[in-house]
Amino acid sequence: MRLTLPDELVAISKAITKAGGSAVVVGGAVRDALLQIEVKDYDIEVYGIETIERLEAILATFGRVNLVGKSFGILKLHTDEREYDFALPRKEKKVAAGHRGFAVEVESGLTFKEAARRRDFTINAMGYEIERGILLDPYEGKSDLEQKRLRHVDAKTFVEDPLRLYRGVQFAARFQLHVDSSTAALCQSMVAQGMLEELPKERVFEEWKKLLLKAPNPSVGFELMREWGVIARHFLELHALIGTPQDPTWHPEGDVWVHTLMSIDAMASILRVQGSGLRGKKKLKLLFAVLCHDLGKPITTTIELENGEIIKWKDFQNKSISKEMHTKTIHPIKRIRAIGHEQAGIEPTQNFIYRLTNEHDFIEGIVPLVEHHLKPSLFYAQGAKAGAIRRLATKVNIEELVMVAKADFLGRTTPEAQRGVYEAGEWLLAKAKALDVAKEPMKPWVQGRDLIALGLQPSPAFKTILDTLYEGQMEGKFRSKEEALAYCQSHYLL
Repeated sequence: MRLTLPDELVAISKAITKAGGSAVVVGGAVRDALLQIEVKDYDIEVYGIETIERLEAILATFGRVNLVGKSFGILKLHTDEREYDFALPRKEKKVAAGHRGFAVEVESGLTFKEAARRRDFTINAMGYEIERGILLDPYEGKSDLEQKRLRHVDAKTFVEDPLRLYRGVQFAARFQLHVDSSTAALCQSMVAQGMLEELPKERVFEEWKKLLLKAPNPSVGFELMREWGVIARHFLELHALIGTPQDPTWHPEGDVWVHTLMSIDAMASILRVQGSGLRGKKKLKLLFAVLCHDLGKPITTTIELENGEIIKWKDFQNKSISKEMHTKTIHPIKRIRAIGHEQAGIEPTQNFIYRLTNEHDFIEGIVPLVEHHLKPSLFYAQGAKAGAIRRLATKVNIEELVMVAKADFLGRTTPEAQRGVYEAGEWLLAKAKALDVAKEPMKPWVQGRDLIALGLQPSPAFKTILDTLYEGQMEGKFRSKEEALAYCQSHYLL
């Protein structure tokens, strides 16, 4: 293996070697190089240099050294080209709960194998010794990569930072790895023992971001969280989807959980094709909207039997249904419905995402996409008029909504979904673009200052007047600002 490195990093390595040390690229850079993924960040461990001050002096000749992590044996080097993390080999010891509850001890005499023992997975415990151009692989990470296997390095150190479970989830999904049985058992044990409860939600959210934004099929990660008990213990809104039935006419793929996972993979695929111009935050919003779009179904789902009786699914779920009513399920099922699940999904969506982040604006941007996710199909079926489309644009970004609805449509195994063409979405988007409301609503032609210019005195009635004029504008009752003002003069000026 020969790792292609920036010229300046090779020069830094030579300077370290001249000083009696050895520079080793570690962690994700080595893993990504073996996977033939572009390496963007370089972490380097330096062996044979006794003190952090000595390393600082060497690095200072190549750029600006940031000393923020100096007490942990870490230095950041900023050059004209990029930023590097340099560290002396160290040991970490768990001394308290939480992600900051570690005592760090720098030991320049550690071997690479000893230093790598604190790493989470074997695929991240490899190193590349720059001067000799050799792979250091004491825990057989290269073999694990070749066998598409994710395996922990050391059980004792692994459980000291429970975030490693979430890292495992996103690594397995991103790199399409199967989790070694011993690692899976260890993760299940960590969940059962409540170890994940000490994690700050901000750290968990960061790993969820990587899962959703970087994995070709995020469903792999969610299935792992289900298998290990994470969903049942920490995310009850998602857990409620498991087993919630759907009408096989529209959802032959299975329950709401299966449909949701298929939909989230569909959105990931849509974004690979259509999302090149979107910021990461907007992509994340769309992915979370799809993840949450059916959270209202467990609450609203009903089973209608051929004998006319209707059974609420939540009664089964809460085990409050009588034994006699259970026997009624022997009657053939006529249909399964979840009327109003869009509106009912708002509260569980907010509850769920607030346990991951306090970013209020981000969460409130997701809610309209959940609330209106059926509108594209509904409007298409009804042949909605311009006024209805314009009003929809005041509640939600139609372009984003169509992407969410398309993922919902594709996340099933109906013949229509298999063809991959979402006609309803294409129709609505074309109509919205023609009306110039695909990305934002119509701007009101008439403002309060226009009413004052007409001679009206400011009052609480202004809002009613402006709302009436804006509604007329959206309905096409007025063709211009002048027509709206003329209407105002004839109806509100005595």
